[in-house]
Amino acid sequence: MNSSSRVHNFSAGPCTLPLPVLESVENEMLNFGDSGMSIIESSHRAPEYDSVHMSALADFRSLAGVPDDFAILFLQGGASLQFSQVPMNLLNQNEKAGYLNTGTWGGKALSDAKSFCSAYEAWTGASENFSRMPQVDEIELGEDSRFLHITTNETIGGIQLPDYPKVEIPMVADMSSDFLSRPIDWECFDLVYGGAQKNLGPSGLAIVVVRKEIFERNSQVSDGYLNYQNHAKADSMANTPPMFPIYVMGKVLKWMIDAGGLPEFEKRAQERASLLYNAIDNSDGWYKCPVDADSRSLMNIVFRLPSEDLEKKFVTEAIDFDLINLKGHRSVGGIRASVYNALPLESVESLVTFMTEFKESNQ
Repeated sequence: MNSSSRVHNFSAGPCTLPLPVLESVENEMLNFGDSGMSIIESSHRAPEYDSVHMSALADFRSLAGVPDDFAILFLQGGASLQFSQVPMNLLNQNEKAGYLNTGTWGGKALSDAKSFCSAYEAWTGASENFSRMPQVDEIELGEDSRFLHITTNETIGGIQLPDYPKVEIPMVADMSSDFLSRPIDWECFDLVYGGAQKNLGPSGLAIVVVRKEIFERNSQVSDGYLNYQNHAKADSMANTPPMFPIYVMGKVLKWMIDAGGLPEFEKRAQERASLLYNAIDNSDGWYKCPVDADSRSLMNIVFRLPSEDLEKKFVTEAIDFDLINLKGHRSVGGIRASVYNALPLESVESLVTFMTEFKESNQ
C-alpha cells in the first residue's frame, strides 16, 4: 500500500487506522497464520483466533493499566447497546443513578436508562447549547444514587471533560470518542465502556471494563447474553465474538504500546489539537469555535465560518486537497475535524495550510 495515495481522513467514526496495521491486515487477509484462509473465515474456536483474542485482552489491560479487580469484555452492539445494558447490570428498577446530559450521547444514555431505573439529570448543558462541560460543584447528585454516568467526550458537540470529576459515588463513563487517548484513573470508576470505531478499530465492537464486585450485586438482568458476568466467565467467548474488529484492534493496541503507550498518545492529541485551535483562534474571528475554551475536545474539533455557503464551499474544496469528512454533524452543521489517535500530525498541518489559503481567497 502506498501511503502517498492515502487521504487525510477526519471522519468522526469509523476512524483513521494506522498504516502499518492496515498493511499487516492486507498481508494476512488471504492466509492468516498459515491457516490457508482469512481470519474472517476462521472459527472463533480455532487456536489461531484464540491467540488473537487472548492477546488483545492482555494488551488492552496492559496499555490501559486496568487493575486485576476489573473484567474486560469485548461485546457486540457498539456503545449504544451499553446505554441499556449498563443500568440492567448495575441497578434494580427502584435504584437511582445520576446522568450528566452533556449533549447528544449523554442525552441518549439518560433516555435509555430511564426504561430500566430511576435515572435523573444531575446536570444539563441544554440552556447553553451544550457548549461546555460542567464544573464539579454544578453536579447535583440525588440521595442514595448508585453511580454518576458521564460522557467524557461529546463527538458531535466537540466538548470534552478536561479531567474526570471527583464525586462521592462511583462513576460510569462512556469514553467512546476519547478511549485510550489519555490515562484513566480507575479508582474513580465502577465501569467504563466505549465503541472501538473512534480510536481503536472497526465498528461493531464495544469494550466494557467493569469492576468484578458488581457481579455479586442484585440486578434486573437475566442470565443470558445481556449479563456481563456470563461474558466475563467465558473471556468474552460466550458466543461468537466480533472477530474481525477484535483482530484489528489487537494490532492497534500493539502499535500503541510500541509507540510509547497512553502518555505518548495524550501528548500527540494535545499537539494535533493545539495546532488546529491555534489556527482557529488566530484567524481574526473568521473561523470560530463555538465551544467554551475550558471544554474544548482534543478529539473532535468543531468550528464555523462566516456563512453556511462558505462552509459548504470549504468542505467541497477541501476534498480536492485530499482533506475529507470535514462536514459537521447534520444536527449542528459547521465543520468538524476528528483527530483520533492514528491521524498523523501531517494531516492536521495540511488542514491548517488549507484553512489559511481558503480564508485568503474568500475574505
